[in-house]
Amino acid sequence: MESKQIRDSVPAKPGGRADVQRSLARRAAAEFVGTALLLAAIVGSGIMGERLAAGNAAVALLANSIATGAVLIALILALGELSGANFNPVVTLSNAVRRAIPWRETPAYIAAQVIGAITGPAGRCGLPRSWRRPD
Repeated sequence: MESKQIRDSVPAKPGGRADVQRSLARRAAAEFVGTALLLAAIVGSGIMGERLAAGNAAVALLANSIATGAVLIALILALGELSGANFNPVVTLSNAVRRAIPWRETPAYIAAQVIGAITGPAGRCGLPRSWRRPD
């Protein structure tokens, strides 16, 4: 309770977190980054689970689920305040139907999410050969 009183008694600095203008470009960029990182984590955790499981599908699925869930929670906490952390065009459309986001902003969100979904897992192609799994 005391820390809340101290925080509330300190005036916000100009340009501080509360003063940040959340432009559409900034929110779309957050959706791009969040979607790219989420998809990279999903692919990476699938590869990790397969390598660690030694043929046990249940262990692979468990490892994949835990890693993906942890990354999703971290992304929602990091980007949720800025963009809403949709990370999925269907969620974005659902929020537009519910009027949680304006329809005029929906195409920018969806474009950022689709491009992020393509570039996130494609990052594996840029890894040094020694880090890649032999195909």
